[in-house]
Amino acid sequence: MGQSILEALNVQVVGSGEKILVLAHGVGTDQSAWQRILPYILPYYRIILYDLVCAGSVNPDYFDFRRYTTLDAYVDDLLRILDALAVDRCAYVGHSISAMIGILAAIRRPELFSKLVLIGASPRFLNDGDYHGGFEQGEIEKVFSAMQANYEAWVQGFAPLAVGADVPAAVREFSRTLFNMRPDISLFVSRTVFNSDFRGVLGIVKVPCCIIQTAKDMSVPASVALYLQNHLGGRNEVEMLPTEGHLPHMSVPRMLAAVLRKHLPR
Repeated sequence: MGQSILEALNVQVVGSGEKILVLAHGVGTDQSAWQRILPYILPYYRIILYDLVCAGSVNPDYFDFRRYTTLDAYVDDLLRILDALAVDRCAYVGHSISAMIGILAAIRRPELFSKLVLIGASPRFLNDGDYHGGFEQGEIEKVFSAMQANYEAWVQGFAPLAVGADVPAAVREFSRTLFNMRPDISLFVSRTVFNSDFRGVLGIVKVPCCIIQTAKDMSVPASVALYLQNHLGGRNEVEMLPTEGHLPHMSVPRMLAAVLRKHLPR
């Protein structure tokens, strides 16, 4: 990225509170995914929003296929943003891939983070012996093949399943941001995510965590939240939301906001 990372990744700082809160979106969305939840938390925090480099809202020329082969490069981006904004302490809310980015950042710079809130988080999506990640390798390969064969058709089928709850506006919005992603970048990032395994580093995390999981999520079984609770190294809690879907910040913002305000430092 030739230009400032704050410009390249569309960093915004909003809100009137004193404590700093980072909201980090997952793959297939951009920072607009948080718009439904912002009204509930803006008065209480100074909120940092940014786009992952793979998001459709970012110039695709910034996506370096050689660099973003692991989540470490995404962690570099997050830490560069916090350093550029002179942040020395913050709470962090990460959805899906960004939950793992937050975990890796907290291992690298634990003093930066007062709390991690992990929404729809998974350290490994593939099943492995007694570990139930939710997918077999063959199932994932079929997903990749469908993305490659007809990205538009795949998005139209995937978006409603991912949102889960009967919220047509959220399905439309998620479809929009998925379509905004360049298909080759979307496929590359999906391969990176689904082939990752972070189980071995969970015990190193000492920052307190809140794990938020919906009762039914096509991407992450509820048992994964309990796995995280049992293997993260610091004090942590699990909140199970009585709803469906992988994107509760888009489908049930009021419900999620109540849980966030309960667990975030005030």
